[in-house]
Amino acid sequence: MRALISVSDKSNLEFLAKEFIDLDIEIISTGGTADYLRELGVSVVDVSTVTGFPEILDGRVKTLNPFIHGGLLAKKSDPNHINQIEEYSIKKIDIVINNLYPFNKTISKQNVSINEALENIDIGGPAMTRAAAKNFEDVLIVVDPKDYKNFIEQIKQENINLDYRKYLASKAFQHTAAYDANIASFLSDEKLIYPNELSMTWKKISETRYGENPHQKSAVYSNINEVHGIVNSKLIHGLDMSYLNYFDADAAWDIVNQFSEHCVAIIKHANPCGLSTNKNQTKAYKNAFSGDTISAFGGIVGFNSKVTYETALEMKGILYDVIVAPDYEKPALELLRQRKRTRILQVSKTLNNTLQIRNISGGVIIQEKDNKFDSYDKWECVTKEKPSKKEILDMEFAWKACKYIHSNAIVFAKDQMIKGMGAGQPNRAISVYLAGKNLIHTANKNFVMASDAFFPFPDGIELAHKYGASIIIQPGGSINDKKVIECADNLGIIMMFTNRRHFLH
Repeated sequence: MRALISVSDKSNLEFLAKEFIDLDIEIISTGGTADYLRELGVSVVDVSTVTGFPEILDGRVKTLNPFIHGGLLAKKSDPNHINQIEEYSIKKIDIVINNLYPFNKTISKQNVSINEALENIDIGGPAMTRAAAKNFEDVLIVVDPKDYKNFIEQIKQENINLDYRKYLASKAFQHTAAYDANIASFLSDEKLIYPNELSMTWKKISETRYGENPHQKSAVYSNINEVHGIVNSKLIHGLDMSYLNYFDADAAWDIVNQFSEHCVAIIKHANPCGLSTNKNQTKAYKNAFSGDTISAFGGIVGFNSKVTYETALEMKGILYDVIVAPDYEKPALELLRQRKRTRILQVSKTLNNTLQIRNISGGVIIQEKDNKFDSYDKWECVTKEKPSKKEILDMEFAWKACKYIHSNAIVFAKDQMIKGMGAGQPNRAISVYLAGKNLIHTANKNFVMASDAFFPFPDGIELAHKYGASIIIQPGGSINDKKVIECADNLGIIMMFTNRRHFLH
C-alpha cells in the first residue's frame, strides 16, 4: 500500500507514520511534512520523485500532477482505468492523509495583509483531498488527526468496509467545504450582506447533555472565526451545559453587555424576570432579584463585571442553573463552587453580531441583529406633560430592557430595575396586565412603562395608569395614535414616541 501524507496540523502524526512503517505502507510526502517525518526517523519518498517534477512557484505547485491525481482517481474496478495508468507508469495511491493550510489562523492575526492571506489559500491540498474522497471506494482519505488511532485499528483488523470509507469521505468534503466557505467570507465585499449563495461554517465544540427537551439530541457549534461569546466560554464549575442552558445564558450575556454600569440580569425562558443597573454590583443584584423572587428560582444570572465576594454572599441560598460573568473574585468563586450542580461560566466580551439566522421549513431566514438604540434626545414627547432628568434615566433603562423581552413586550421600571414584565402575549393589553397586576397595591408608584410596539387602542394606556405608570414609552405609528395620546393626556401620563419598534420573536 502507498500513503500520501501532506498536513499542516501535525497532531498525532508521529504515531500514524510509525504505524504505517510497521504495516509496511510506503509513505509519499511533500515539503515541510516530509522534513518533519525524516526528523522522526521515518523513511519518506518525496512527491517530486513520484512526479519527476520539482515543486515550483514557491510551493504553489506540488501535487498537481497526473502521477498523483491519476493514482488517486483511477478506479480499480475499471479495466480501462487500470490499463491507462499502467500505460503511463502511474502507481495507485491507497491512502491520503491531508489537512489544509492554516487559513483561519492566518486571517485571525491583527492587520493581516491580503497577500499573506492569499498565500495561505491551499490549492493542491483541497484538489488532492477531493480526488481521494470522490474515489473513496478505492482510496482512504483522513483529514482529522483525531481519527488516526481508530483508522489504524480498522486497517489492522482488516475492517475497512464501504460505510467506513463513506464516513471518511464525508468528513473530507466537509473539511474542504468549510475551508472554501471561510475564504469566500474573507474575500467577500462587506456590502454584500445577502449573497445569492450563502456558505457559513461552524466547528463543533461539543454535544450537549440534551436538547430543548430530554428526548432531543443537540450539539453546540462555534463560528470558526469567533473566539468570544457564550459558545467559547470557559466552564469553570458544574454540570455540562444543555441546549437551554446555552440559549438562556446567551440571553443573559447579551442583555448585561448593553449597559455601562454594573448590570445584573436574571433570565427565565429567555426573558429577563429580573434586571437592574447600579453603581454597586451587589445592589444591582439585589434589585434584579427583587423584580421576581419566585421566577428567579432555577434561572440564569448574568453579570457584566467581575463578581465580588459580597455579591456571591448575597446569592447564597438561591438556586441558579447557570452563572455568567467575565470574571470572578477568588473568594467569590470559592463560595460559588459550593453549588455542586450550578454551571459557572467565564465569558470574554462579545463583539456585536451582524446577522441572525433562523431555520424555517425548506431553508433559513436571515436578518441584521437589532443593535440599534436611540436615546432620549432622539425621542418625541407627544403629551402636554414632560419628563424630569431623573425620569429620563428610568425611561432609557426601560426602553433598553424592553428590547430584550419577547413580543408583545411590556416593562414596568423604576430606579433602573424591572418592577414588572409581560412577554410573549398575542394581545398587548394582556402583556400590560401581566406586567402590572402585582403592582396595583404598591404604595410608591410613578413607574415608567415601555412597550416594544405601538398601542393600537387606548385600553392598554388605561390599564397602565391603573397599575401606576406615569410615563409610557412606545414607538408610535398606530392609526389611533391621536386617541392614544388624548387618553394619556386625560390621565396625566407623559408619553414618548421613539419612532423605532423593537420586536423580538
